[in-house]
Amino acid sequence: MSVVPSPPELSKPSTPDSPWAPLAARVFRALWIAQLVSNIGSWMQTVGAQWLLIGDNAALVTLVQTASSLPIVLLALPSGVIADRFNRRTVLLTAQFAMLAVSCVLAALAFMDALTPVPLLALTFLLGCGTALMGPAWQAIQPELVERRQLPEAAALGAVNMNLARALGPVLGGVVVAAAGAGWVFAFNAASYLGIAAVLMLWRRPATASSAGGDEKLLAALYAGRRYVWHAPGVRRVLLRTALFIPGGAALWSLLPVIASRSLGLGSDGYGLMLGAVGVGAVAGAFVLPRLRRVLGANGMLGAGALVFACVLAVLATVRIPWLVVVVLLPAGLAWIGVLSTLNAAMQTRLPGWVRARGLGVYLLVFQGGQALTAPLWGGLADWLGLAASLLVGSVLMLVSAVSVRRWPLHDAAHIDPSPSDHWPAPPLAFEPGPTDGPVLVSVTYRVAPESHAAFTQRMDQVARSRRRTGAFTWGLYQDGNDPERFVENYLVASWSEHLAQHHSRLTATDRRYEEQARRLLVPGTAPEVTHAFDTASGPVVPDAGNAVSAPRLARLPKE
Repeated sequence: MSVVPSPPELSKPSTPDSPWAPLAARVFRALWIAQLVSNIGSWMQTVGAQWLLIGDNAALVTLVQTASSLPIVLLALPSGVIADRFNRRTVLLTAQFAMLAVSCVLAALAFMDALTPVPLLALTFLLGCGTALMGPAWQAIQPELVERRQLPEAAALGAVNMNLARALGPVLGGVVVAAAGAGWVFAFNAASYLGIAAVLMLWRRPATASSAGGDEKLLAALYAGRRYVWHAPGVRRVLLRTALFIPGGAALWSLLPVIASRSLGLGSDGYGLMLGAVGVGAVAGAFVLPRLRRVLGANGMLGAGALVFACVLAVLATVRIPWLVVVVLLPAGLAWIGVLSTLNAAMQTRLPGWVRARGLGVYLLVFQGGQALTAPLWGGLADWLGLAASLLVGSVLMLVSAVSVRRWPLHDAAHIDPSPSDHWPAPPLAFEPGPTDGPVLVSVTYRVAPESHAAFTQRMDQVARSRRRTGAFTWGLYQDGNDPERFVENYLVASWSEHLAQHHSRLTATDRRYEEQARRLLVPGTAPEVTHAFDTASGPVVPDAGNAVSAPRLARLPKE
């Protein structure tokens, strides 16, 4: 029996505001359950790893989080390229089996009492590499499993999954470590990868959803992803909001084991209970998130979440009563899931399919990389200034994040439609260029009435971003000095294959709308005229045999 995904548009109708609506999709539901088991195993392992190091200084304990998150900094972007170029199901399966093998080694060393800090951190780092490999692919398949309007709920369910695992895993991990030793939590984590692997092997991904990276080279694909993010203001703003939230948030996760042991005098089971409280708060928050999102909006969720987190960190810095700390950690879970689901859904809804995994790789780089880089800083700061002072610093950073929402809010995504739009006609050339021929100079001539000049140039700013996002490395708009109604748009694309990708796979419905808005201002009865010219520095492009028409030519232009 195979697991066959129901097309999102054929899924059972569900209430858009229901937090559980995406679970109606069969494959999403199966993967969500399998991921929950795997996440429980991961949190059990985290408790075991941190507790093995708890006798050392705070900085060494926080290195467990660094070892888990640092691979994201190194591999998020290449992983995004891999997920965009190759079958995402295959990428996910490869990552699962790799992490299974590493976890088996970790468990074996623990059972032999040979797990010293160096191999523990090294193997944790390798597990982080597996997480880095699967992260962009995992995020990028979500729009294939649920309807686009359900992406905020799907993102929230992903956060619920992680936090439900945080509620159960640390408690189970603490009990198992106290009763039987760390080896058994590592063994459970190894077995937990089998569930996701089984669902993925049974999933028959639709052919229409296959990645379309083609023969794009690694460096070119990395540059294309960087170029898209740089010229997408809405995506950049999501990354900025993530970067402003994560440092303060990392203070809680990095210092919580130190709070449990040094400030409250608790054992591994008490630490697990504290993590569990955060998870319970997040799961409970899933029931109210749709209503809060409707009342507060995306930016209100970001500001309120950061403010709640700031208050929690301030309480943790001053309170030494275990039960009160556990109660205070409940709203921290709600705030965490509210902010992260908002940011994740914002990225999902702004990225087109051809670059989705690379864009999400950048998001994971900022999110996980921020935690990896700040975790040891929080540990060092706790050893230097003291635990309470470090938590108060984290609280101040969260207040800054909350206040800055008014200055740098998320852009409205209601007008963004990332669905592909193959609306450009085929280029009418006299010959067939090779895929690597180029750079290609694309020139588009417009005729604009004088009274529309200002509006036209303003609307062409959006067209310029569209051209650069989809492949142009230079762009310019010029007005003819002898014929003021004549405007010429010039942009350079690296190769003919890159330009064909613009034609057939990279443009979106939003890009089409920007073009149409500019062209409505043209002189009535006129249409843009498009020409393509090729760089001659590496020799002429030879026309097909029997074709007597000469090709357009252009001397090399300097690159910006």
